[in-house]
Amino acid sequence: MAIITIDGISLNVPDNKNVLDCALDAGIYIPHLCHHPNLSELGSCRMCIVEVEGEQGIVTSCTLKAKDGMKIRTNSQEITRLRKLAMELLLTGHPEDCTTCPKYGQCELQALIQYIGPKTGRLKMRTKGFQAEERNPLLIHDMNRCVLCGRCVRACNELRGVKVLQYRKKELESYVGTLHNQLLIDSDCRFCGACAEVCPTGTIRDKLQLSASNTSREDTLVPCKYACPAHTDIPRYVRYVKDGKYDEATAVIREKVPFPKTLGYICSHACEQECNRKELNEPMSIRNLKRYAAEHDTGLYWKGKGKQLENTGKKVCVIGAGPAGLTAAYYLRKQGHEVTIKEALPEAGGMIRYGIPAYRLPRSIIEEEISVIKEAGVQITTNARIEKITELLKEYDAVLTAIGNHSGVRLPMDGNDLPEVLLNVDFLRNASMGKYTGIGSKVIVLGGGNVAFDCARTARRLGALEVHLACLESADNMTADQEEILQAKEEGILIHPGQTFEKITGTDHVTGIDFMNVESFTFDENKRPMIQKEKNSEHHIDADTVIFAVGQRPGIIPEAGLPLRKGNLIIVKDNSTATGVNGIFAAGDGIYGTKSVIMAVASGRSAAIEIDRYLGGDGDITEILAPSDNVKPYIGQFKEFGYQSRKHSSVLAPEERKDNFNLVDLGLETGEVCGEAGRCLQCDLRLKIEKPRLWGDFNSKEVNQP
Repeated sequence: MAIITIDGISLNVPDNKNVLDCALDAGIYIPHLCHHPNLSELGSCRMCIVEVEGEQGIVTSCTLKAKDGMKIRTNSQEITRLRKLAMELLLTGHPEDCTTCPKYGQCELQALIQYIGPKTGRLKMRTKGFQAEERNPLLIHDMNRCVLCGRCVRACNELRGVKVLQYRKKELESYVGTLHNQLLIDSDCRFCGACAEVCPTGTIRDKLQLSASNTSREDTLVPCKYACPAHTDIPRYVRYVKDGKYDEATAVIREKVPFPKTLGYICSHACEQECNRKELNEPMSIRNLKRYAAEHDTGLYWKGKGKQLENTGKKVCVIGAGPAGLTAAYYLRKQGHEVTIKEALPEAGGMIRYGIPAYRLPRSIIEEEISVIKEAGVQITTNARIEKITELLKEYDAVLTAIGNHSGVRLPMDGNDLPEVLLNVDFLRNASMGKYTGIGSKVIVLGGGNVAFDCARTARRLGALEVHLACLESADNMTADQEEILQAKEEGILIHPGQTFEKITGTDHVTGIDFMNVESFTFDENKRPMIQKEKNSEHHIDADTVIFAVGQRPGIIPEAGLPLRKGNLIIVKDNSTATGVNGIFAAGDGIYGTKSVIMAVASGRSAAIEIDRYLGGDGDITEILAPSDNVKPYIGQFKEFGYQSRKHSSVLAPEERKDNFNLVDLGLETGEVCGEAGRCLQCDLRLKIEKPRLWGDFNSKEVNQP
């Protein structure tokens, strides 16, 4: 250790630590620009100059190493003059009008100008003449704003090890660019964003400006995690998968969701739709990586571990053993409450058992993950339908209604009451239970979502010789996943987008449906459908079975005692899971309509938090299961990184799958997993870059402003 004095203040600091950091750590501000806490020192900006007693001239404090007995002065008339001169030289080639800059109000150079106060009119301004490069994915390079602080070069070369950015020359002007001025993707850039993060002026900046976003900085920078309703730490577990650490990866997932394997098979993967990698070519195959990790997990970090608080003596009843109810029950039990689930159907699982066909989600997976809920101490009673929900408050301290949407919707049209007209939920449930479904040989499914395709593909597997699927939406606007649509076509499903359902024909039995082509389909300001039909486009399709797959709603009745709204949905308070009845809460599809399993899991988590607080707990259901990871910022070079294609899962051939319920999607091959995980941009690494300390961050009384 060394004792040094800065502006009369005695400091005990490590030997050879640079004086600038010694001062900043002690709350003594020294102006600086090229310095950054995560980067090596350069000393090029000349803003951090100081005087050392006993030595002639001035030195840059960022390169000056602390030695015992050193006495330093950070401000003097000469220091001020030289700083202003250095600033004026920087500004000769910098645009004058700050208010037009996208980084206005967040610019370090602007803050430094305010501190130093240069006379910008003293030296002749010049125009660099660079054209802003906006063709790169994710990033904009505008070298007219560059002050050659070198932060981006050091971040790219030393911090990240990618080595794409270097100093270049254009006639008399120096700038930062790539070899032969190639686009970043052609220079093997990793698009980690470190250059934009450390740039003090907005020379290198994100195309999506953080200040223009309504989300937090972290959510904007790591959109996959934000898009996940449960906010699973996706980049972290993808990194573990890349390293072959599947136990650790699954532990990260289980910190937020109790069904990693189920979600690995059927998650709607909203995260992939927001993945930054798609701006280069294709998004990450996040769901498949989750599935692979979960399938190769031994439970090392979570089985028999994690949170389990002491029993509170409080009793909670959860109605419905679907993903929302199971999730809430799991976390409430961990908070120490006694939890009982009452399920109306013969087995637990809700829609993941009775709505999602076995060819998408094997029943053994459901059993395996529900067993974890039971092992946590949750009691599940099946074949227990609850009609009067409010009556449960006589026995339980709190009640959660997570009944899902188990009633299909029958459109008001001619022929809808014929005996061969079925509802999606009933049809899929009967098929799942091995019961008689009532379908014939020619089936028409009405609807364009995933459930409609589940119905069509299930009908095909049950022996229907001809299956049609018709919907109002155009082919480009169908709500089903593209993989569902493609696989259905491969299995011989005939798809008819852009159709109106005029009437179901037949007197005693279904004979088919009359359709018309849709010319336009939009919604008005009240979200009511506005349909324009194509003239003289009437046509008919023969069928002996019709399945309505146009939506679901809760099967709750008014006698249940809860306030309901349109669609039979349970009313909850704003941004809450609390109903209008004290002590009764609601979660899942029953409050917001049919969404996804991951949405139901997130809703179940929210309900657990709120119910725990209602019962006197702190509502903290967080768990740390995975070991702490000291991720290295040095990611290195990766040839052709931007062009690495997405790895797709193996799928059974149509002739092998269309007449049975065997698993269709076999997931990623073992040899492809590491490569797919390696495509990740690791956007979260940017959050680990420290923020520079500006003079406004220091107590104004402590800042000796010139």
